[in-house]
Amino acid sequence: MSRERFETFKKALRQRQPDMTVLTDKVHKAQNISAILRTAEAAGIGHIHMVRPERGHLVYHNTAGGIGRFTSQTVHDTIEEGCSALRQQGFTLYAAHWSERAIDYREADFTRPFALIMGAEKRGLSDYAAAEADAHLTIPNMGLVESYNVSVAAAIILQTAMEQRVRAGLYERPLEEDDHYWTTLFEWMHPKMVKYCRKHNLPYPDMDEDGDIIPPRDERYRRPFD
Repeated sequence: MSRERFETFKKALRQRQPDMTVLTDKVHKAQNISAILRTAEAAGIGHIHMVRPERGHLVYHNTAGGIGRFTSQTVHDTIEEGCSALRQQGFTLYAAHWSERAIDYREADFTRPFALIMGAEKRGLSDYAAAEADAHLTIPNMGLVESYNVSVAAAIILQTAMEQRVRAGLYERPLEEDDHYWTTLFEWMHPKMVKYCRKHNLPYPDMDEDGDIIPPRDERYRRPFD
């Protein structure tokens, strides 16, 4: 692990936006979930929420450089459960949805804590999510299509959210380098060791100033360093 890569990870972690997230409302196509994850990570979102589709399990391609390990996920059984969890955390709920009360997405205040709710591919937003949302956001278009693909729409809105937050200096907020900070760094940098430690119920080893693992003396760690 190079010192440069270690510093890149540290910078990305410092710029994470814990008060910005996404809630997918039964989005089920793997390519769309993967694209939303990638966009969320690029905007500095460290955790997103997903509602399980009605049919089968929630499946996504954990590709794009293993992006799933940089942006974690909580899966809810219902949209009611997802909205409630976000309300309890103090998020304003913005839904990408056309209605008579919808506003241009650029008029929304993305500097406040918010969750962006994205509807399913064919059915769109559920009635509950539409009613529960604090505001509906629309993206103007000059063509004949009624709406953008769900992952494209999420990218457009999150890009604007990021721009607002950059101007407000929110990516420059100090982040406490506590246990959670160092644990997250370790998990980003050493996924194989993380897997080994979890399998054998072991604490993570320490890292040096370059982010490399300091081999523990405990014999239980012997195999990863053979």
